[in-house]
Amino acid sequence: YASMASRHNDASPILLGALTTGENLMAWTWLIGACIAEIVMAISLKYSMGWTRIGPSIFGLLASCVSIGMLTMAVKTLPIGTAYAIWTGIGAIGVTLIGILVFDEDTTLLRLGCMALIFAGIIGLKFLPAQ
Repeated sequence: YASMASRHNDASPILLGALTTGENLMAWTWLIGACIAEIVMAISLKYSMGWTRIGPSIFGLLASCVSIGMLTMAVKTLPIGTAYAIWTGIGAIGVTLIGILVFDEDTTLLRLGCMALIFAGIIGLKFLPAQ
């Protein structure tokens, strides 16, 4: 644990800045993959009709496992708070957009504004340095 903590403390400017190392780029790739799998999982749950349709139910469970697995790989390098917030934020925005486009869910200015706030938080966590 001590070596892991010192590794993260020494690398924090790199971790929170631009993609500058292969390890950091791979961690962000894992995180984006985890976000996509999380969106697939949520949409699969919609199609599972409350676990009554076996195909979408199994697909959703598999997507969930893939998402968690990829997130686990990402947090080996990225700060857990940043990675988790981005994972949930991108998942929320993605599922909401698909809900609007595919399932004809409400599109109100307030709803779009809230999505913009989530997006602003994601950008802030990715590019603003920790104090």
